[in-house]
Amino acid sequence: MSPPVAPPGWSRWLVPPAALSVHLSIGQAYAWSVFKPPLESALGLSGTQSALPFQLAIVMLGLSAAFGGTLVERNGPRWAMTVALVCFSSGFLISALGAATEQYWLIVLGYGFVGGTGLGIGYISPVSTLIKWFPDRPGMATGIAIMGFGGGALIASPWSAQMLKSFGSDSSGIAVAFLVHGLAYAVFMSLGVLLVRVPRGEKPSPSAPSALDGVQVSARNAVRTPQFWCLWVVLCMNVTAGIGILEKAAPMITDFFADTSTPVTVSAAAGFVALLSAANMAGRIGWSSTSDLIGRKNIYRVYLGVGALMYALIAWFGDSSKPLFVLSALVILSFYGGGFATVPAYLKDLFGPYQVGAIHGRLLTAWSTAGVLGPLIVNRIADHQEAAGRHGSSLYGMSFLIMIGLLAVGFVANELVRPVDARHHIPAPREAADVARQQPESA
Repeated sequence: MSPPVAPPGWSRWLVPPAALSVHLSIGQAYAWSVFKPPLESALGLSGTQSALPFQLAIVMLGLSAAFGGTLVERNGPRWAMTVALVCFSSGFLISALGAATEQYWLIVLGYGFVGGTGLGIGYISPVSTLIKWFPDRPGMATGIAIMGFGGGALIASPWSAQMLKSFGSDSSGIAVAFLVHGLAYAVFMSLGVLLVRVPRGEKPSPSAPSALDGVQVSARNAVRTPQFWCLWVVLCMNVTAGIGILEKAAPMITDFFADTSTPVTVSAAAGFVALLSAANMAGRIGWSSTSDLIGRKNIYRVYLGVGALMYALIAWFGDSSKPLFVLSALVILSFYGGGFATVPAYLKDLFGPYQVGAIHGRLLTAWSTAGVLGPLIVNRIADHQEAAGRHGSSLYGMSFLIMIGLLAVGFVANELVRPVDARHHIPAPREAADVARQQPESA
């Protein structure tokens, strides 16, 4: 299957909106916490159980990205976006059936397994294409697209909350909400499928550097380097720290201030989720663009070092001040989003643009691991603390200290990143021949 090639005169600025239409849709995953309390009430689930569809979705995101990365490089972004559309929308439809029949395993299968596969393929679908269109500004380009994934919950959180209010928060109301999500996202994602194109040659813009310049490392060789595994640890630690808050955001802020004179309402908690989504989204474009100026290694020093400080502030002072709690959480989520948006450019710097999409897909297995670790740490400790009779902010103190330790591990791993040894580079003529085969035979 040949990817759609841009006709002469095609503007590269039409590609980011195509990527955004997919990423804004699959970014709904970050609004899962809005569905947690209704599912727990309607189906009698614990906090750990209600996190399972989200956890499995993130696991499948990483696995499908890792195994599908080479297929995305071979078949192009339109094929990948189509697969993402079918899987992600089908996942919601299967989940709707599960909610309607009160069969929780169908929700886990639909949202987690099928929908999660769509998440992974959709997430990496535009990355390689964007780097090829914007070799001069890779951080900004991937930040624009991946910003959509972080911002998806900004739309989905209030939208989902309003649907649950209108349709009801029982099993039938949840089923209708899932059904509407599946159909609406199918329509929106189709815009990206129709609009996306790949560049005709190695220089999509006269001012851009050649795609053949610099280091070139294949995906097979990349996973054999210490740089890849250092970045794997960096991404895993940064994501674990952020996703721990994000997955349980709504109940967490409610618990933190439940014993104060100004408790947090359900609608305010949903608003907090939306704020986190905004910070996640802003961090993806803001911090990744900053990395084009100060370098990838330096920006990850900020993500991991300052992120640990923010967690310390929440752990020790968060329950005494709502503004401090909210501000610290927003900073953590901006770093979380920035880490995702910056890592493709970091990979391009280390391994070159050749097969960067496939390398990125393999690296996202770190996200799969973090998708289990983050919610598991926060939910399991909170459940145990609650069973021991504790409440409020004391449900989360231990898990926050663990997050600080994980961020410190990530900081050390980032310091160990060095340029890739020349023995892992591939010969330039071979890479040039591969690029030439991907170009159209005639204008």
